Amino acid sequence: MRNLLTKPCAIALAVASGFSQHAFADEAEIARTANTTPTANEQTEEPEKIVVTGSRIKRDSFSISTPLVTMDRDAISDTGLSNLSDILVDNMPALSESIGNTTSQSSVSTTGLSTVELRNLGPNRTLTLIDGRRVVSNSYSGNYVSLNTIPSGMVERVEIISGGASATYGADAVAGVVNIITQSKKEGFDFKAKTGESTEGGSKEFSLDLNYGTSFDDGRGYAYFSSNWDRDFGMTFYDRKRAQIEDSYDYDKDRMCNVMQTADGDQCMRDITQADWVSKSDGLPGGVFLENGKNDTQFWYDGQTLRDDWKGNEEIYGINSNQYVMLDVPSDNFSTAVKIDYDLTDNVMFYAQVQYSESDSFNHKSPEDEYEGATAPQFDPATGEPLGLVKPGYIPIDNPYVPQEILDANPYKDRIYWDRRFHEVGNITTDNSRKTIRSWAGLQGTLFNDEWDWDFSVSYGRFKQHQVRSNELNTVRLNQALQAEELADGTIQCIDEAARAEGCVAINLFGEGSITEEMAAWIRSNPIIDTEIKQYGAVGYITGDLFELPAGPVAAVFGGEYRKDSQDLKTSDDIKAGGITFNYVPTFYGEVDVYEAFAELALPLLRDATFAKSLDTDLSLRVANYSMNNVGTVASYKLGVMWEITNGYAFRANYARAQRAPTITELLSPPRGDYDSYDDICDGLTATSTDAGHDNCRKEPTLAALIAEDPNFEFDDDNNRYSPGVGNKELKEETADTYTFGVSIAPQFIPDFNLAIDFYDISVSDAISELSNDNIQRECYDSGTQWGENNSFCNDITRNDEGNIIEIVQRKYNLDELTARGYDVSAQYEYDLQSLGQLAFKLDYNHVIENSQTYQSPDGGKVTTHYAGYGESKDKASMSLTWRKDELRIRWRTKYLGSFKASQSREEEYLGYLADNDERCAEGSDECVTNPEKLAFQDYGSYLRHDLSVSYKLELSNKSDLRLFGGVNNLFDNKGDFYPSGRGNYYSKYGGGKGRYAYIGVSYSF
Repeated sequence: MRNLLTKPCAIALAVASGFSQHAFADEAEIARTANTTPTANEQTEEPEKIVVTGSRIKRDSFSISTPLVTMDRDAISDTGLSNLSDILVDNMPALSESIGNTTSQSSVSTTGLSTVELRNLGPNRTLTLIDGRRVVSNSYSGNYVSLNTIPSGMVERVEIISGGASATYGADAVAGVVNIITQSKKEGFDFKAKTGESTEGGSKEFSLDLNYGTSFDDGRGYAYFSSNWDRDFGMTFYDRKRAQIEDSYDYDKDRMCNVMQTADGDQCMRDITQADWVSKSDGLPGGVFLENGKNDTQFWYDGQTLRDDWKGNEEIYGINSNQYVMLDVPSDNFSTAVKIDYDLTDNVMFYAQVQYSESDSFNHKSPEDEYEGATAPQFDPATGEPLGLVKPGYIPIDNPYVPQEILDANPYKDRIYWDRRFHEVGNITTDNSRKTIRSWAGLQGTLFNDEWDWDFSVSYGRFKQHQVRSNELNTVRLNQALQAEELADGTIQCIDEAARAEGCVAINLFGEGSITEEMAAWIRSNPIIDTEIKQYGAVGYITGDLFELPAGPVAAVFGGEYRKDSQDLKTSDDIKAGGITFNYVPTFYGEVDVYEAFAELALPLLRDATFAKSLDTDLSLRVANYSMNNVGTVASYKLGVMWEITNGYAFRANYARAQRAPTITELLSPPRGDYDSYDDICDGLTATSTDAGHDNCRKEPTLAALIAEDPNFEFDDDNNRYSPGVGNKELKEETADTYTFGVSIAPQFIPDFNLAIDFYDISVSDAISELSNDNIQRECYDSGTQWGENNSFCNDITRNDEGNIIEIVQRKYNLDELTARGYDVSAQYEYDLQSLGQLAFKLDYNHVIENSQTYQSPDGGKVTTHYAGYGESKDKASMSLTWRKDELRIRWRTKYLGSFKASQSREEEYLGYLADNDERCAEGSDECVTNPEKLAFQDYGSYLRHDLSVSYKLELSNKSDLRLFGGVNNLFDNKGDFYPSGRGNYYSKYGGGKGRYAYIGVSYSF
């Protein structure tokens, strides 16, 4: 029974590979067999049907209407990488990394996760499956399955279906499905060890794999065990010289030149060298004092020495705060799994699988850099109601620790402005520990005289994350500690008697090492977040042939599914109360129940007709009922057509309607802290400025007061980047329409050659997302909607008494539309060199035509943001050439990324500068610049990376062998051009500065 239901069919796989965008590298012999016409004396075996991702119907012909991408075990192994998401992104152009060790350094909760997404539509719209099953999420931020929780040694292959697949697998498959298929046939034991490191230093990795599979009880049962340990040692600021280059880039609209910050201010780059570039912070370990335009004398500590020459010299005496940033966050991943199949009878098989993983990441960051005006929200710890904002505050003029020299400088308004990095409290660290259990068990069998198959299973998954954030500051306690007095005996204490009763210790901010351990202990906060996500599920279906049509049998699937997801997020008391420098993360619980019914039909319409060797249609329908007020019952459906015109030439088309319900967090989350980079639309505001939105900016009470106080006032943006996200109970489902059209060519006059071209068009309406901070400001200050308290977007912006933005709330909305359009090209060719071995060539290419977001503005207009070609290439390709001879395998891989522009907003801003300059020139103004410079660091050319791998297997005996393998990735050490917007001045999709990476390993099997 086990063999009957799980043994793959050579012919079916070969046919599937002809229409997929990858063919299995270890199935070259299969493909050749499938393309060979049998002789008269040969008996042709009836093809056995297999399940292909994208449908639960078993196939035996050219019947795959939706584009399919696969990557097999050998190809995965030859990358030399341990992280499955890195492997897939490098080799499958339709995929991109959503979360990874080089992109999540600043994240509150996702550091150490490893997720992917299709078509740049977000990880919530890409459904990751294991053996065709939904599994529990690894983040409360969304339905994110971290690929480093799956034992890599257990992976047989990966299949990706890049069209809408919600009708088959349910919500979240809007962009498609990534299906991780585990081994089910391995017999024997194997052990693999691998290590690698960048040749320039850093990015060291080490991994161990242990796998064992065996049949038992005279072949009635099969058991498989896999265990894997991966360690990534990370990469620091000090591992790369480029990361140590200081840069603060801008474009000067008056001089129309690219400028870089120097010790003498912004200078045109054409007039300076890289040695002049500086980008320093005033967050000194000993502190900076009286840093305000109203103070002519400003102080700082050079170690323990107090100096009074800070004013105008920050870029000389400050520090490079990037030194604290990890380029690659270290991680440690352990996973293990057991799967069992057992034939209970000749017609019923039991199967079960349990996976367990532990994932740990530890991220070092800078000691907290705080100043007098920094704000932190406070909340009622019992109800979660906001209580307002708290600041550390100015150092009182009568604080006994204030040096006399500072007092003698006659501080403005008797305020002592300060900025200090709290080294004595310690580096901020994020310690994430994650544990994941995924399990399922079921029965499958046959009925109706073995003509139909049935399957029923139940599943359980649990994810737990324990996060400790160390060495944050308690702003309330810091404020209390700054309010100090000196007693007659010289003792210095906190003024607040209640604070003293709790242990308040007056704090001394003046000079390095001035904060004692007792002072540090009073203000130190180590917030903790505990997340538990659970998933219960049950699914059952039957599949078989309904009846016969002239062209063949009509295959069908009928089934139902139940799923319950719950999410419980708990935080420590200091987070509940707020008032700390860490992001505020609310405690909340949510759950959702989903009942679904689904059906699939595969109808053969024509066989061996004129211009139609075969014509098949697929129909799928899934109806789901959600326990969400605004969602209720939704339907997803699909229609696919596969038309094989003649041998080797086929056309396929697919239409899918997919509907995705909001996640628990999108629906229910209270405001939770986050920091984003944004510019204040009111920057440069004066009494007469005419920039977009400035008329309404002058209505802001704080800014209006500053202008009234000083007619020459010019506002200088110094926002704190705080931008908390919040759920929305009014969300409804989003709806996606996906169209794919493709052709497949496998001409008989070129044996073993396959070419596939597929166009896709995905439109997501009512897409669940949030407006960018720039768009929120635009809706408040520069739209047809009236500025003020009746404008909800204005209510989401909070400013302090100096006019600076201290909070922009980002709410979830059903936005208008997301669009992704493009096409994929895949080519495969295999050539037999006879005694010299075999060659296999693969090429996968993706071109993005459009990737955009459009939302309906409250004033009736539409705002569209185009992403294609901005921040990411429109063109991606992966090519490999593999030579095999006996037990030797050599593979050359090339990755290609096309040209792109770094920033759309910067380009739009620059075009505005050009228009203004053209107007000045037309007027004959002396301020006209006749030869304005092009934007620097904006246009990036194409990128090529080459990898080489070698594998050789030695047969030690009839029952054991040893495989030696190794290689070099990024053989020519191409790190890409200087990219100031990226971490360490590297572009993450060029490897984030990893550069040339060499690895070696050994595998022993018996």
